[in-house]
Amino acid sequence: MNAMTMTTSATRRYLALHFPFLALDRLRVARPDQWATGGNGPAVIVEPVRGAMRLASVDADGLAIGLHPAMTLADARAREPDLRVFDAQPHADQDWLERLCDGCGRYTPNAALDGPDGLMLDISGCDHLWGGEEALARDAADRLERYGMRVRHAIAASPEAAHALARFPVPPAPDEAATIRRLPVEALRLEAESAVALRRAGLRTVGDLAARPAATLAARFGAEAVDALHALLGLGHRPLAPRRVRPAIRIDRRFAEPIGSTAYALKRLEDMAAEAGEQLAERGQGGRRFEAVFFRSDGLAFPLRVETGLPVRDAPSILRLMRERIDTLSDPIDPGFGFDMLRLTVPLAEPMAATQLALEGGEARKGESVATLVDRLSIRAGRGRIQRLVPRDSHIPEQAQLALPAVEVRAPADWGPVGEPGDPPLRPIHLFDPPQSIDVVAGVPDGPPHRFRWRRALHDVVRFEGPERIAPEWWRAKDGAIEGDSIGKTRDYYRVEDARGRRYWLFRHGLYGAETPDPGWYLHGLFA
Repeated sequence: MNAMTMTTSATRRYLALHFPFLALDRLRVARPDQWATGGNGPAVIVEPVRGAMRLASVDADGLAIGLHPAMTLADARAREPDLRVFDAQPHADQDWLERLCDGCGRYTPNAALDGPDGLMLDISGCDHLWGGEEALARDAADRLERYGMRVRHAIAASPEAAHALARFPVPPAPDEAATIRRLPVEALRLEAESAVALRRAGLRTVGDLAARPAATLAARFGAEAVDALHALLGLGHRPLAPRRVRPAIRIDRRFAEPIGSTAYALKRLEDMAAEAGEQLAERGQGGRRFEAVFFRSDGLAFPLRVETGLPVRDAPSILRLMRERIDTLSDPIDPGFGFDMLRLTVPLAEPMAATQLALEGGEARKGESVATLVDRLSIRAGRGRIQRLVPRDSHIPEQAQLALPAVEVRAPADWGPVGEPGDPPLRPIHLFDPPQSIDVVAGVPDGPPHRFRWRRALHDVVRFEGPERIAPEWWRAKDGAIEGDSIGKTRDYYRVEDARGRRYWLFRHGLYGAETPDPGWYLHGLFA
C-alpha cells in the first residue's frame, strides 16, 4: 500500500505501522480454513452493538461498494447479498498485534502498540543498521506484506505525527512540517462533535488551526484541541511506552542464511546463554528471568520465557529450562522458512555469590537442588501450579499467609511466635476453607464446648484450652466475615481434645448478647 516517509533534522524519529484490515488479515493468515468459507464476496467483521449486528471492519472490496464500519449487517446484506461475515474476536486480534510487535523488535528495542490496529517504533539511532530510515521502513513493510498483512507506514519526529500520517494520506510537501499542516482536523483524534464544530468554523486542516492563536482555540474548542495540535506539530508529545522494557543484558545473533532447524537454533542459543553467563559473572550477578525470541524470516516471532527461583548463570541449566518450556507448548515452534535472528535477554538479574561446596562428597548445597526441581516443575505444570506459602501481616488465621508461585522467592520473613519448646502448637497444621459449621453443647452460651457434632459424629470434649479471642479487622469491611456477614464478628477460639485423643480448633463466632443472640460454632482446623 502507499507509504509516506519524510526527513527532518529532529533527533527522535518514529515509524508508525498501521494495519487497516488487521482482523481480516489475521483470519486469512492464521485461519485459512475459516477464511475459505462463505464464497468470494466482500468480507466483513461484525459485532453486536446495542442489540444490532454492525460492521466492525470491512475489506477493500467492501469499501469500494460503499460499505463502512458502524453500518448494520442488514443494510450491508441488502447492498451485497454475497457478503462473507465473520464474528469479531478482539482478544485474538490483540494477541496477533502483540506478536507482530514482538517481531518488530528486530528493528528497535522500543516497539509499542499504537491503538487496536497499529504499532509505533522508536527508530532513533537504529536506521543506520539498515541503510537509512527509508530502507528500514521499507524492509519492515515488505516483511509484513510478505507475511500477508496489508500495512501503511509513515515516519515523523513525534509519535502523534507518525500515527496521523500513516492513517490520513495527504499530498507530499517540501518538508515534514508542511505535510503535517495539510492533515485534516480528524487527525487530531478529538471527539466527533469537536471535529464537526471545527469544520463548521472553517478550520479544515491542521494548518488552519496552527494559524490561529492558541488561547482562542482553547476558549472555543477546549484545551484538548490545543494539546493535540501541539503534539502533531512536535511541540510536545507523550513518551512512548515500549511493550517490553529494555533488559539488563541482550544478545542478538543474525544469520546470513535462515536456520531451518529448531535443534540447531537451540545450540546457537546455548552459546548465547554462555556469553550472557560471562557478562553476569563480571557483574557478580545471576539471572532470575531469561527470554529468548526466535525471529522467523517472514516476520513472525516466537518468544520463550523461563524463570528461576535462585539466580543462575550456567548455560546448560538455562538451556535445559528452555527445552522444558518448549516441550510444554501446545503449538510447537515452527521454523517455517527459517530463523534469521535469535535474541536472548535477561530482564531480571540479582546479586549471586560464589557457590559453597560441602566438605564431604563435593555436593552443592541442597537448597540449590530443591530450587532446580521447583524451576523444572513450574515450567512443566505452569507458573502458578507450584506454590509456596509466605507470611502475611494479618491476625485473621485464614489470611495470615499467601500462596504465591514458588519461583517468586521473597526475603525470609518471620512467621511469628510458635510457642515454647515442648509445648503443643498454637495453630493447627490443616485449616478448613471455609470453616465448617458444627453443633456444640456448652454449659453456658459464652462458655467452653463440652460436646460437638461434626460430620454426623459426636465428640465428647475431655480437655480444652481457651478462649483465645480474635477481633475482626474493623478497618476492612468484609475481612473476617463468615456466611455472608457484612462485617466480621469476634471469634473465641478453643483448642480441644476428644475422648479418642484427637485435637481440634473450634471457635464461637460472635459475642453472646453484644454481637448476636445466638452465636454459631465452627471447626477451623485439625492438629496433627
